[in-house]
Amino acid sequence: MSVALSNRFQGGKAFGLLKARQERRLAEINREFLCDQKYSDEENLPEKLSAFKEKYMEFDLNNEGEIDLMSLKRMMEKLGVPKTHLEMKKMISEVTGGVSDTISYRDFVNMMLGKRSAVLKLVMMFEGKANESSPKPVGPPPERDIASLP
Repeated sequence: MSVALSNRFQGGKAFGLLKARQERRLAEINREFLCDQKYSDEENLPEKLSAFKEKYMEFDLNNEGEIDLMSLKRMMEKLGVPKTHLEMKKMISEVTGGVSDTISYRDFVNMMLGKRSAVLKLVMMFEGKANESSPKPVGPPPERDIASLP
């Protein structure tokens, strides 16, 4: 399908169309979760699903709707928690139940909403809390004199 897109459009236009298509696909999956009775008691579900969709799209590098090993590696490095190849394979296996080498959006949402604490879920939750609690300083650093240095 992306081959047909690349014949008509190139560069940013093709990328924008791929991202829009991916966003529609993920929004459809989010609607399924919103209609699912299993998650009806989950508080702030629409907001959570929206946040999950944004985070998933950020790390789905090939825009195929799945996070593969290299995308997971990039995600972990960006979050400041680099992992070995074997650790990442174990994380993917933990999320997918060992049936796939990639993390689909459904697997990702099930992991984030599930009661079981997968390593990837803990890292993602920690990253969200870390961003909330420590705002980055703005402007130049404060001036210091020699007496205040350690």
